Amino acid sequence: MNIAFIAHDRKKDEMVNFVTAYEHVFEGHQLYSTGTTGLRIMEQTKLNLHRFMSGPLGGDQQIGALVAQNEMDLIIFLRDPLMAQPHEPDIIALLRLCDVQGIPVATNVATGELLVRALQRGDFAWRELVHKYKPGEA
Repeated sequence: MNIAFIAHDRKKDEMVNFVTAYEHVFEGHQLYSTGTTGLRIMEQTKLNLHRFMSGPLGGDQQIGALVAQNEMDLIIFLRDPLMAQPHEPDIIALLRLCDVQGIPVATNVATGELLVRALQRGDFAWRELVHKYKPGEA
């Protein structure tokens, strides 16, 4: 599974704690992140992540490109709803793409926990079928 982690500045500690708690679940997957979030996760865990640019510099859009190609399976995006973000249009575009492609996305720890527990149970097997049979292919 391809899993991405994104966290706004005031949510980065929360993201590191979340990923650390579920490190054993994430270690068998392809992991992606925006720049600083990924660096912080790698400093605190043994996980290896492909890091894109930071969100405001285009990292959200880089992850969005994978979503648009239906090559992302799950996104944990800890947003800060109390702080205006200068790249808000990029964030909205990413969330819209997730809706279009049917990509599960958690925007807080509560939904993140639900998705990770579903991942542990194997409830995302349907995503393997999406990768195997892409739309427009015979």
